[in-house]
Amino acid sequence: MSFERKFMWVICVFAIPFSVLGQKEQTINFINPSFEGLPKAGEAPNGWYDCGKPEETPPDIQPGAFAVTKSPSHGNTYLGLVVRDNETNEGVGQRLSKPLEKDQCYEFSMDICRSELYLSTSKLTGQEANYVTPAKLRVYGGNGYCNKAELLYETAVVTNTRWLSHTFRLHPKNGNYSYLMIEAYYKTPVLFPYNGNILLDNASPIKQIICGPEKMPDAKPAPPIASTAKAPPKDKIRTQPKVDTPAKKPEPSKSTASVMERKTVKKGKTYRLDKVYFDTNKYNIKDASEEGLNELFQFLRGNPDVVVEIGGHTNNVMWPDSSFANQLSTNRAKAVANWLVAKGITSDRVQFKGYGWTKPIEPNITEEGRKKNQRVEITILNMNG
Repeated sequence: MSFERKFMWVICVFAIPFSVLGQKEQTINFINPSFEGLPKAGEAPNGWYDCGKPEETPPDIQPGAFAVTKSPSHGNTYLGLVVRDNETNEGVGQRLSKPLEKDQCYEFSMDICRSELYLSTSKLTGQEANYVTPAKLRVYGGNGYCNKAELLYETAVVTNTRWLSHTFRLHPKNGNYSYLMIEAYYKTPVLFPYNGNILLDNASPIKQIICGPEKMPDAKPAPPIASTAKAPPKDKIRTQPKVDTPAKKPEPSKSTASVMERKTVKKGKTYRLDKVYFDTNKYNIKDASEEGLNELFQFLRGNPDVVVEIGGHTNNVMWPDSSFANQLSTNRAKAVANWLVAKGITSDRVQFKGYGWTKPIEPNITEEGRKKNQRVEITILNMNG
């Protein structure tokens, strides 16, 4: 064998392990993520382990039991979990295909809602009761099917009776966890246990994400708006219908109201928010943002079935440290969400998420491209109930 061929063989042998080591598996798939099975009361779906107390019945594969008739959001069935007035509650667990690692961040979504009817027997009175008092979901990491080693996430009380997609963000701090447990729980603090239900469907894979700020500073609620608009600041965010590809020439600037019309809005569609201004590297909304934010507010008020995600984006001037970009984009998205909630839009209709510089719409090599990447977007998550 010639020297050149020996040299190339050595390079290949040593290059393969390094390339493989650099490609970490970042997706964890659930078994039976849509909770499919034969509709039946008191039986956990295949792939999910019952984590309730031994003397109580397991969760239910719905619809059909206890007067629950809601159509699934995905597939043919979904999971029903209840909390009871005797201080017991239902939950399910699953062993993960890959552990959640300490100090890493993860994300998955799941459709959740509450049934208007869930008729069963009260554990305290022995009489028929409607298990409809709103409850919340808790997500635990552990090292056994029902082990609650660390509380990783807790939702607000689930009041919506139509399916809504909810994003769960997990950040294990105390250890690595090979199991995940999901349980229904009471509104806290619990003064008196009560009867309630939560429905679950369509869980996405768990994806590893870049860790954002541990606790975001509270963004100011709807600030007083000046009666006259000031000159746009340097890092203002211009609004256009979302450009599908960087190569496409941007359309002239349009107001959010003229773009977000009921006849053209649909689930999954994304819009860039016009005339929302922040000081450089800050997230407090400037007074000149009144017009753009009010247009979005008026649209949401006039379409009460629409649920949106406010997405914050930055350019890559913070490279190679993504943590500040992640924090800034999240805080800006949260500031817009808080503004809408303070104006009267219910919080279950407004989610927020920061994407940092991970989703540019233009190359970051020019000042104009960086300005366009520094933006706030609205994505339609759900509509028509």
